[in-house]
Amino acid sequence: MSQKVRVGIIGAGRGGTSIYKTLKGIEHVEIVMVCDISDEAPGIVIAHRDEIQTSSSIEEFCQQKMQLIIEATGLSEVQQRIEKLKSCDTSVMEAEGANLMMHIIEEKEKLSEIKRLQGKLDAILNSVQEAIEVAGTDGIIRYVNPAFSRVSGISAQQRIGQNIFEVSSDGALARTLRTHEPIFAHRAKVGGCNVEVVSNASPIIVDGKIDAGVVVFQPLTDIYKTMEQLQASNQVITELQSRINQISTSSFTFDDILGSHPNFVHSINLARKAAKNNSTVLILGESGTGKELFAHAIHSASSRRDKPFIKVNCAAIPETLLESEFFGHEKGAFTGAIKTKMGRMELANCGTIFLDEIGDMNPYLQSKLLRVIQDMEFERVGGTQTIKVDVRVIAATNRDLREMVKQGNFREDLFYRLNVVELRLPPLRQHKEDIPAYARSYITKLNRKFGKQVVGMNTQAEQLLLSYDWPGNVRELQNVIERAMVSVEEDIITLKQLMSLIEINVGDRSEKKIGELMALDVLEKKMIRLALQRFGDSVEGKKKAAQTLNISLATLYNKIKIL
Repeated sequence: MSQKVRVGIIGAGRGGTSIYKTLKGIEHVEIVMVCDISDEAPGIVIAHRDEIQTSSSIEEFCQQKMQLIIEATGLSEVQQRIEKLKSCDTSVMEAEGANLMMHIIEEKEKLSEIKRLQGKLDAILNSVQEAIEVAGTDGIIRYVNPAFSRVSGISAQQRIGQNIFEVSSDGALARTLRTHEPIFAHRAKVGGCNVEVVSNASPIIVDGKIDAGVVVFQPLTDIYKTMEQLQASNQVITELQSRINQISTSSFTFDDILGSHPNFVHSINLARKAAKNNSTVLILGESGTGKELFAHAIHSASSRRDKPFIKVNCAAIPETLLESEFFGHEKGAFTGAIKTKMGRMELANCGTIFLDEIGDMNPYLQSKLLRVIQDMEFERVGGTQTIKVDVRVIAATNRDLREMVKQGNFREDLFYRLNVVELRLPPLRQHKEDIPAYARSYITKLNRKFGKQVVGMNTQAEQLLLSYDWPGNVRELQNVIERAMVSVEEDIITLKQLMSLIEINVGDRSEKKIGELMALDVLEKKMIRLALQRFGDSVEGKKKAAQTLNISLATLYNKIKIL
């Protein structure tokens, strides 16, 4: 192992300090002492910090055992004194020589740093999946990365040294070298092979001048694969989003149900008891009496409250799609079944499924539903695998299921399976004393929705609500209150505002003739009611009514909700 060179530095100003810092980092150099007449010279301060000896005396400095003295003051009198006092076997390097040595060392360090950066850059370029090619302004290819050889099948040895203007004159790299402009999304074939690629190229600028050009490209096959993967991912995301959209938790609890009439209170108490077990529940009542609200409340109070609550409107789904909606289907089960789909029953697993308008379900689906309730298992449409579920069933209808059973339009065994707990919700006309409480609740909620501060309604307005029969029940009452809230400008809803909203029904009782002038929305409601009276409230009746009124079935359902 070679011995360290013992060095002393005299002159600790800026030049001497730079020399000190450079030599301090060299492994084979030992700095013995730093000398300067000022104790505050930067080199002296640094030497103290590094625990290197310092001195302000040239005599003391020259007495140290050193192989080399670096004179960094540049003063002739200092140089003369050093020559007189130093040991004969100690060499002296003046400031000019020391600076030259320092510059050489710095350049060497820069070169080492460049080599380190080049090594890192090579590692990066060799690891990327995109093909990279570099050529000088003369067109000579200087570099290709391993991905280039993988994509093109041309080795680096074959490619480097060729001229890009000859092997790929129409490529992005040749174009960017000719135009000195970046090229984006250029589609071409790699020169020397038939691989079609999409390229991005850019000039390499050094000191304001173009020195070379670089191209990065990817084969179209890789792009197509990426697109296919993206499409597949999007399909999965879309399917998951679709499932998430179908799954919800209950929106209401028993605290949201208001009513003090004995019949209504009895229904609430029975519903609370039903929530404590998993028996099927059948909710009966006219449209708008709050059947869905009770279904939500039962689920919220049950042990399944944190599990899915799935609602199915049996009347709103076309009969041809009902089975698929309920039980799902396998890919290819029918025309348009491009992927496997989970049904509502499967989505409701461990939770509750609410079957609204159960009286409109077709007989074939009734038999399949009976099997699910009995055995808690089914197969998807087009599938053979039996799927087991744990689902609590709540059904609701405004139709007389017992009469339908007598007429053979509803399965008797399914009726008894559904009718374990029967809730009969009275129409609003049978518990009118609850109307003021309902109205106050709606006004409070609508104040938040519309940013208003309506405190209630006057006595005459309230009396009008109490004297009306409400054929649309609670849903109609809610609609009337909301429409009044939209138009009211004071803090009280008056009789005048309500009269225009429910006069249609007063007109019905006085048997106004259809030939009399009336508002269009009033006429529309009258026509819908007449159509339903003529054709009936069944699904077939509603279809005939929609056809006669020249509107879609979905539009008819939406309009029935606000009657």
